[in-house]
Amino acid sequence: MAETVHITSKNMATFTCPQCSRSKTVDVSKYISLDKTIKVNVKCPCGHGYTSILNKRKRYRKATNLPGSYRHYARGRQVGKGLLTIRDLSLTGMKLRVTTSQYFSIGDVLKIEFHLDDAQRTLIEKKVIIRNIVPPSVGTEFAPTETVDKALGFYLFR
Repeated sequence: MAETVHITSKNMATFTCPQCSRSKTVDVSKYISLDKTIKVNVKCPCGHGYTSILNKRKRYRKATNLPGSYRHYARGRQVGKGLLTIRDLSLTGMKLRVTTSQYFSIGDVLKIEFHLDDAQRTLIEKKVIIRNIVPPSVGTEFAPTETVDKALGFYLFR
């Protein structure tokens, strides 16, 4: 399985050999403009070859499988509610898998409620704005009024 490598704001990526743990930081700016998944074959000085996937996202996303619920708002009024699964989380948003056939539009607001799978089962309540829809997944961004929860920050980077 290919490991994901994150690109820094200076267009650098650090590749770490899964065999010997040797790492090397490389300029990957030539890949930034490509609009597709970028797989890079890497050959370590130890002789081990491996494949890495370059992640161009600005923020780290953590894969999750957290159940939760939502209230759906369109044009300022509640138009529905239901259950969901949070598929990934970042400091700026989340990808959701919705279990109902509710109709969403880009720009609609969802109020999300879920528990982290940390030791405290921390309750997280967030208002998000729908940014993309690829059924059954919904990509969201935290509303500008939302702050970063300390618990969420610790969860993402543990």
